Amino acid sequence: MERARIRKTALSLAVAGAFAGGASQAHAAAFALIEQSASGLGNSYAGAAAAADDASIIFYNPAGMSLLPGGMQVSAGLALINLTAKFSDSGSAASTSPAARPLGNNGGNAGDLSAVPNVYFAMDVAPDWKVGVGVSVPFGLKTEYDPNWIGRFQAIKSDIKTYNINPSVSYKLDDKTSFGFGLNYQKIDAELSRAVVLGANVEGVAVVKGDDTSWGFNAGAMYQPTPDTRLGVSYRSSIKYNISGTVSVTGAPVLNGDANVDIKMPDTFSIALNHRLDSKWTLLGDVTRTGWSKIKDLTIVTSNGQPPDVTQENFKNTWRVGVGAVHRYDDAWSIKMGLAFDQTPVNDTDRTARLPDNNRLWLSVGGQYKLSKDGTLDFGLAHLFIKDAPINQNGGSAAANGQLVGTYKGTVDVLGAQFAYRF
Repeated sequence: MERARIRKTALSLAVAGAFAGGASQAHAAAFALIEQSASGLGNSYAGAAAAADDASIIFYNPAGMSLLPGGMQVSAGLALINLTAKFSDSGSAASTSPAARPLGNNGGNAGDLSAVPNVYFAMDVAPDWKVGVGVSVPFGLKTEYDPNWIGRFQAIKSDIKTYNINPSVSYKLDDKTSFGFGLNYQKIDAELSRAVVLGANVEGVAVVKGDDTSWGFNAGAMYQPTPDTRLGVSYRSSIKYNISGTVSVTGAPVLNGDANVDIKMPDTFSIALNHRLDSKWTLLGDVTRTGWSKIKDLTIVTSNGQPPDVTQENFKNTWRVGVGAVHRYDDAWSIKMGLAFDQTPVNDTDRTARLPDNNRLWLSVGGQYKLSKDGTLDFGLAHLFIKDAPINQNGGSAAANGQLVGTYKGTVDVLGAQFAYRF
């Protein structure tokens, strides 16, 4: 009976932690990544769904391909995302169970430097028709605590990656209106770990690995009421995963087993504006709603015959509002700037060590240099100010897992560059 109880704890808690997400690398709220190009980074991605600067518009609004110059265009970029996330203890406690061990340290900097690449291609196929494809990373995280830290029963390592292939098509109805549609084939890989109690003063580490593939879609439209004003609307669908994984426990191979969980990634809807004031200045703005409320809880099904384990998340829908400007300095150089407010879906009651997320404020600068009539180089730098995030999380049902009580302080810096060429 004791072995069965420990196995259930190792499986259900480790897998629940694995698929609950983690402290994201810079980005839109929670573990969504908005850094799908560098051409929008300098503007904090304000007005992204109304832009038509290069082939990366495939991700933000496929209708924008209709506004690209004729022929073929390719763009490739890389964003370096540096997350700092540090926990300060303010009353964490271990259980009074005889199995309890010392609390441990504060975990160090759980953040890390991550590289987020992207590549896009678009071309004409017929009058008023274009096709394209994008490859990017729309969701991801990478965090790691010291294995002996206070919250080791909540999380040690979190490494989640998604890969998205996005074939798209656009149609130009007339000089003012265009439409676009795309399919998204997406793969998710997850590797996460946490400590588990194996007996009195004996701990192990449960490592969960899981993956799945699934399909979604994106669609959009652009309308240009005047030569200087362009409106864009864009929608990206939710994607549902059935993630199958395995759990292995160091020091107790008998506890190894299978686990799976269903999860829906959120959908997004954006309304964007691009307005040219004069020959030197262009203003940008957008509002984006993300449907995080689809994630109410995570129900974990394990292979040990135990009832499903349910972890409450209670995510809320979020809003992101951005404003930006582009100043054309001369024929070769443009200067970009932007500001955005990004809500978190996480509430103070249900915040976990895997996702100590909170509201953030974007401040960005960047630029574009025209290498030739056909080639451009974009670059940008953003700093994200993240509101301090309180946490009061129990380690789960195991008696010795204790309570994690304290505050997270975090910041994010993003550096991106992108090369685009048409031929």
